[in-house]
Amino acid sequence: MTSDQNDKPYDVVVRYAGLDDLDRLAPLFDAYRVFYEQPSDPAVARAFLAERLRLRESVLLLAEVDGAACGFIQLYPYFSSIAATRTWSLMDLYVAESARGAGVARLLMAKAAEHARATGASQLELSTAHGNSRAQALYESLGYELDTVYRYYSLAL
Repeated sequence: MTSDQNDKPYDVVVRYAGLDDLDRLAPLFDAYRVFYEQPSDPAVARAFLAERLRLRESVLLLAEVDGAACGFIQLYPYFSSIAATRTWSLMDLYVAESARGAGVARLLMAKAAEHARATGASQLELSTAHGNSRAQALYESLGYELDTVYRYYSLAL
C-alpha cells in the first residue's frame, strides 16, 4: 500500500481500541464531529469515547500507520426483532486527511465486518449524510445497499 502524499509504502494496522487509546482517539473523534458541523470540543470528544468504552456500549477500531493513529470506526450493538439476531450499527467512520486515499477506510470497514461476523450478527448497518458522496461510493463498492424498504425517523429530545 502506498500513500497518496508520496510513494513511500507503509503498513496500516487496524486493531481494537481501549481506554488507554483515548489520547490518540479523541483528536480523531473531535475532527469527525467537526466534519459534521459540530464545534470542536476535545474534552467532549474524550469524555464521550471514555464513557462508551468504560460502559462497553460500543466497539472502537483504531487504524495506525507507523504507530500513529490515522482513523477509527465506532460500532454499536443492537438487535433486530424481525430477524431475531444481533445487528451492528457502524455509527462513525473517520480517516485523517493525511491518510485518505491509501485504503485505510477499506481496512477499517473490513475489520468491522469481521467483528460483526465473529459476534454472530446478521447485518452491519450504517448511515451517512446525503451529501457525503465519497463515503457513499465507498460503501457501495463494498457491497452495501441503500435501504429502500424502511424509512427512518428521529425525535429530538
